[in-house]
Amino acid sequence: MIELIEGKWIEAFARTFSLCGVAPGDVCAILSETQSRPVLVKLSELALQRLDARPFHVTMVTPAVNAPVPVRSTGSSKALQGLSQPIAALAASKFVIDCSVEGLLHANERAQVLAQGASLMMISNEHPEVLERLIPDPRLAAAVDIGVGLLRNAKEMRVTSKAGTDLTIRIDGAPVRGSCGFVTPESRIAYWPAGLCLCFPKVGSVNGVLVLAPGDANLTFKSYIQNPVRFRIVDDFIEDIDGEGLDVELTCSYLGAWRDRNAYAVSHVGWGLNPRARWDAMVGYDRADINGTELRAFAGNFLYSTGANEHAGRFTEGHFDFPMRNCTIALDGKTVVSDGEVQWDLFGGFPF
Repeated sequence: MIELIEGKWIEAFARTFSLCGVAPGDVCAILSETQSRPVLVKLSELALQRLDARPFHVTMVTPAVNAPVPVRSTGSSKALQGLSQPIAALAASKFVIDCSVEGLLHANERAQVLAQGASLMMISNEHPEVLERLIPDPRLAAAVDIGVGLLRNAKEMRVTSKAGTDLTIRIDGAPVRGSCGFVTPESRIAYWPAGLCLCFPKVGSVNGVLVLAPGDANLTFKSYIQNPVRFRIVDDFIEDIDGEGLDVELTCSYLGAWRDRNAYAVSHVGWGLNPRARWDAMVGYDRADINGTELRAFAGNFLYSTGANEHAGRFTEGHFDFPMRNCTIALDGKTVVSDGEVQWDLFGGFPF
C-alpha cells in the first residue's frame, strides 16, 4: 500500500490529538527511531501544527537486534536505551507521541517519561488507513470506563469456550487498564487503535486450559490459527502445548527459542469493546502494512497475552497476543461476554 501524506490522515491525527487535550502553544514531543514508519511521524508533526501546538522530534537510532527470533508487537521498545538526555526531553513536554516501532507501553523508561506529568499517546505501527478507520470515538469511552470498573471490583474471571477453553483467573488486586484510544485526565496513557479493558494478574493467578481455535489470531505472527492449539496453564505458566499441524509447531519453536521461562507466563488478560475493529482485518493487508493491534480491540474478543508482566516481576521480550473469538467471560459469575458477544446492557448500551 502507498504511504503518502493525505489531507484526510492529517485530519484524523489532528482530531485524535484534540481529543487528547492538545491545545495551541502546547509543547509536544514526537518520539521515533530510525526504523519507524516515516508517514506516521510526519502526520503527527503536521497534525500538531494544524492544532497550533509546538512539536519537536526525538529520533533514536534503532538498537541492534540481539534476540534469537524476530521481535514483534511487544509494547516494550528499547529505542530509548535508558539514555537520560532524550528521556528528560520527553518528560519535560506536555504531550508525547510515541511512534517507536514497538511502543513504550511496557518499556522500562515509560515511568520516567511520565514522571513530570506528561501524557503519552502511542501510535501503533500501522498503515494510516487502519488508523483512519479506527479514529477514536468519545462515545466508546463510557463503555471502557464501565469495563475497567467491573474488572477492578471483581475477584475472579472465568473464561470458557465450546472449543475447550476453561480458565480461572484470580484478579482481585490486579492492576487494571483500559483505553478508548485517546488520553484522558484520568489516564495519561493511551494507544491507537484501541477500545479494550484488561488487567495484569498477580503471581500464581491463572490456571486451566486455553484452546486457540481456527479463526483466533496470533498477532506476533500476524496470522490466523488454522488448527487448534491447546495450552495447559499452571500458576500462570504454559506447562504443556498440544495439537497437530503447523500452528503448534511454530508456537513451540518460537517460545522455545527464548530459553526463558517467563516467555511462557501470562502477561495480561481482558476483552475488546470496539465494534468498529474487525477480527478479520488482517486478510486485507500485507504483513508489512500492519501491526495487527486492531484485533486486540474487536468487540467480544478474549485477549490472552504471554510475556512481560511488570506487576508480577516478570520481564522478557518473548510475547504473544492471542485475540480469541467465541469465548464466554464471567466476572464473579456475571457474564460480560457470551460466546463472543458483548453484553452491552452492562456497558451502558451499544456505543454507536
